[in-house]
Amino acid sequence: MKKFFSIVLLGAALTTAQQSQAQTIVDAAVGSSAHTTLVAAVKAADLVGTLSSDGPFTVFAPTNDAFKKLPAGTVDYLLKPENKEKLQAVLTYHVVAGNLDAKAVVGAIQKGGGKAVLTTVQGAKLTASIEDGKVVLTDANGGKSTVTATDIKGSNGVIHVIDTVVLPK
Repeated sequence: MKKFFSIVLLGAALTTAQQSQAQTIVDAAVGSSAHTTLVAAVKAADLVGTLSSDGPFTVFAPTNDAFKKLPAGTVDYLLKPENKEKLQAVLTYHVVAGNLDAKAVVGAIQKGGGKAVLTTVQGAKLTASIEDGKVVLTDANGGKSTVTATDIKGSNGVIHVIDTVVLPK
């Protein structure tokens, strides 16, 4: 099943998080130089406590480069205190309740005849499918993001790294 994923480890901190179940998914992200924008956004949205709780959560974590693909000024706009609710909606759209490792995601896609519809904590849907041997998420607007690393485990869930920010309607 793992052949469907392109496994890329993003720094020693994520490797350590994968090996150590003591860290939460937030701790793993904080330790990753590839996720500083995500961490800043989680802090600005006051979601650190939520994502450090028992969970379990599956987080599709966009990299700094993923955030750079957004239109100019979008990240700065979302990080403003007056836009906290919008930021929370975007971030919780990247989170699914439960502990869905790579095998579970691929299994759901196969069981669904090539697609798995995931309900996010934000309440909207993400569709997972396999394209060119890789898991791809399609957001509510038709935007696509490819999973680039999988199964970064924390004590309260699992992180899958994605290359594009997915957005709710």
